[in-house]
Amino acid sequence: MKQGLIIIDVQNDYFPGGNMELVGMESAADNCRNLLNRFRGKKAPIFHIQHESVRAGSSFFIPGSKGCNINERVKPEGDEPVLVKNFPNAFRDTGLQELLNKAAVKQLIACGAMTQMCIDTTVRAAFDFGYNSAVISDACATRDLEFQERIVPASVVQDVFMASLGGLFATVLSTEDFLNN
Repeated sequence: MKQGLIIIDVQNDYFPGGNMELVGMESAADNCRNLLNRFRGKKAPIFHIQHESVRAGSSFFIPGSKGCNINERVKPEGDEPVLVKNFPNAFRDTGLQELLNKAAVKQLIACGAMTQMCIDTTVRAAFDFGYNSAVISDACATRDLEFQERIVPASVVQDVFMASLGGLFATVLSTEDFLNN
């Protein structure tokens, strides 16, 4: 089954000093880079997704800002497509599905950020479109959330979303397990 790597929103605002710092983003991005190097080495399809916030009052991923730029760890090279999105779902209004079809990709390998937003939404949409997906858990990052005046630690958010995606929507693997397969 032909695989395509989809790197979602590995952008400067998610890193230390950015406007929406995530827990573990540097480690996740390093794992994204390892996946990217593998796909480049195999000359397999790679798709970079970049979020631009166009919503009034947005505080991060502002178009034209340094924080909106794709991080150097996974900077696109050559003719690797960069699809700009304005919604959590990387399929919505981006042309991603057309590019996947043109490249004959049947299995998406997903990594990036945020786990509970763009990773979750995109992987569920991929399922609806008939793609087989794998999510590389340690190549994804999130942040602490607040619910009913309680803090939900990023590690719990990460585990819950990986558990809910695993099985029906995707296979969930570590970077090491994927690279050793």
